[in-house]
Amino acid sequence: MSAQMPEIVDAWRMVATRSRLQGRLALSSMPRLSDALADTDSVEAVCSIEFGHDALQTAFAELRIEAELPLICQRTLRRFVLPVQVVQRLGLIRDEADEAGLLDEYEALLVPEDGMLAPATMVEDELILAVPVIPVAPGSESVERDWPVSMEEESRANPFAALAGLKKDRNN
Repeated sequence: MSAQMPEIVDAWRMVATRSRLQGRLALSSMPRLSDALADTDSVEAVCSIEFGHDALQTAFAELRIEAELPLICQRTLRRFVLPVQVVQRLGLIRDEADEAGLLDEYEALLVPEDGMLAPATMVEDELILAVPVIPVAPGSESVERDWPVSMEEESRANPFAALAGLKKDRNN
């Protein structure tokens, strides 16, 4: 982790001083994200976190993250790199009930009682959300069934046809 990106910060002090953190985080230092990646060799995320208050005095942390995530394409089973740019504004709340008071542009972040946050965990959370459920490399061709359906498949009874018949009998 960069010397400019501390491991733990006091969220409320950072908001009061309108602080900004900048740094690079190795993807290999993010164990939850690493499970979704093809590899993490010498790959870093460039990130900044700006703390402050908006016009309505809502405490926030704005994350800006740029990374190139190495993934395995589920169509071709080949490695590809997904460029990711995340800008997320988190509304810092002390209690779950405070979430209702946030504007739509904020995602809620429940700050622990002691007020301490781990910037690396915040960045990892956002990168995990940026990983597609089914990674597919841009430009890879989809596999489509282009052969004709056999007569056997076509004539095979629908497994739910019997249930539909029972339902029909019951309604009469």
